[in-house]
Amino acid sequence: MKQSKLFTKTQKNSPADEESKNAKLLIQAGYISKEMAGVYSFLPLGLIVLEKINKIIKEEMEKIGGQEILMSALQCHDVWQESGRWDDKVVDVWFKTFLKSGGELGLGFSHEEPLTKNMKNFICSYKDLPFYPYQIQTKFRNEKRAKSGLMRGREFLMKDLYSFSKDEKEHNDFYEKISEAYFKIFERLDLKDLTYKTFADGGSFSKYSHEFQTESDAGEDIVYLDREKKIAINQEVYTDEVIEDLGLKKENLEKVKTAETGNIFTLGTKFSDALNLKYKDEKGEDKSVFMGSYGIGPSRIMGLLVEIFSDEKGIVWPKSVSPFLVHLVSLEKNEEAEKIYQKLKENNIEVLFDDREKISAGEKFSDSDLLGISYRVIVSEKSLNSGGFEVKKREEKEAKILSEKNLLDFFISEK
Repeated sequence: MKQSKLFTKTQKNSPADEESKNAKLLIQAGYISKEMAGVYSFLPLGLIVLEKINKIIKEEMEKIGGQEILMSALQCHDVWQESGRWDDKVVDVWFKTFLKSGGELGLGFSHEEPLTKNMKNFICSYKDLPFYPYQIQTKFRNEKRAKSGLMRGREFLMKDLYSFSKDEKEHNDFYEKISEAYFKIFERLDLKDLTYKTFADGGSFSKYSHEFQTESDAGEDIVYLDREKKIAINQEVYTDEVIEDLGLKKENLEKVKTAETGNIFTLGTKFSDALNLKYKDEKGEDKSVFMGSYGIGPSRIMGLLVEIFSDEKGIVWPKSVSPFLVHLVSLEKNEEAEKIYQKLKENNIEVLFDDREKISAGEKFSDSDLLGISYRVIVSEKSLNSGGFEVKKREEKEAKILSEKNLLDFFISEK
């Protein structure tokens, strides 16, 4: 992509009406635009990053048997009344509206009920189980407070996978598999060393649920962390009884501020009983399907990456989600810059070419730092006289000069 053709532009100043670092930087760099509090649109560069996060999540879900679907955001109230969750006293984050022809609708904040109802068309026998549908879909939550940018939105993207199993043992086997898959996702996002499996309230479904909490000053949660065992306890269940139950020692637990990046829940038969989702076992007897629910917020993760991986100059994207591998910056209009741009494209190397004219070198460098693309390559008279192209990693200060061949070889190996 040529930067001169990119309709989004960087801004000299960050937006004054934003409190969070992620929203300030993403808006200033032209990745997103704000529609209202807690609601953002993804612009070309932002959409590329978001889709890369989605791709990582999809790949890991499919490795453990997930099948992708896409359900409607508009929700009929009937199915939610069956489970008791249509009542605002039970769920206080509904967005609700009315059809002109009559009847009330909701904008989905989760999908346990409609998916359970849908599964009645496909699950009849024990031979139909287990089944693991998932989606990456827009969710709506009527949050009272929406001041954390992409990290707490009223409209946001969520990966939600639901497991349908024959019994608790089959469910537990998958529960461990998806826990491992989540850590693989966080590893690919450069978040594994900061992310901990956290024991939280299991509600009426089980003794505990598990959250994946990532260390961040921008987070809204407090956990008590055993760094050696990489286990944490959410503040909401932090008691001597829980500490003992988990085999931890109070003196080894550190109070840490975190952001929730994922969660996994045992649902049991709560929804299958409410919606009469049953299967016939080997003896022909009716049994309730045993369920689980597993969430990760891709747009929330995008915001958290900016909170963690940024400096005083701008964003520093992990290579796995950087919108481009290379930011090619031409300081003068010359044939060498255009030639190396074409060579990078021919080798399927993702490159954003800053070919803008009448823009000072200082402005181009400032924009490049703000955008946070993994590598910057400068083409200038000075670099060409020194033997080639000036190459620098975004987070490093020192640059090196590479010839055209060495440059291409290097980025081919970095793909």
